[in-house]
Amino acid sequence: MIDPSELPYLRRCVELATEALEAGDEPFGSVLVSGDGAVLAEDHNRVAAGDRTRHPEFALARWSAEHMTPEERAAATVYTSGEHCPMCAAAHAWVGLGRIVYAASSAQLAAWLAELDVPPPPVRTLPVGDIAPGVVVEGPVPELADEVRELHRRFHG
Repeated sequence: MIDPSELPYLRRCVELATEALEAGDEPFGSVLVSGDGAVLAEDHNRVAAGDRTRHPEFALARWSAEHMTPEERAAATVYTSGEHCPMCAAAHAWVGLGRIVYAASSAQLAAWLAELDVPPPPVRTLPVGDIAPGVVVEGPVPELADEVRELHRRFHG
């Protein structure tokens, strides 16, 4: 269970996902927060230009490897609008980032996309724990999941 003081980070993720949607991209947003609660970096999806690896979680993993010590990475948290995909979960684990907190799970997203008749992605949707079993993962957060669902409905509708 997340602490209520963490909700603003997740709300910012939903804002970033909205920015991505408004820019014509898939609605995902993420925020990297240090162990002492400082926002270090944030990003949203940038896959619309054709590079399907430009997920915010992947970008934050790379940023952390370039700008943080291993100890700082281990103490950090990545907040995100949607649970990491397998590519992003692997990047997160490889650079040694700390916990992940997400608003909506990959299982929720898969169900929503199926309801919208969206073809499945080329990579299987799996929980982070199946890819990176050592990473502490928390979510979904029910009070934000409906907002995330609506963003995906708008993108695919």
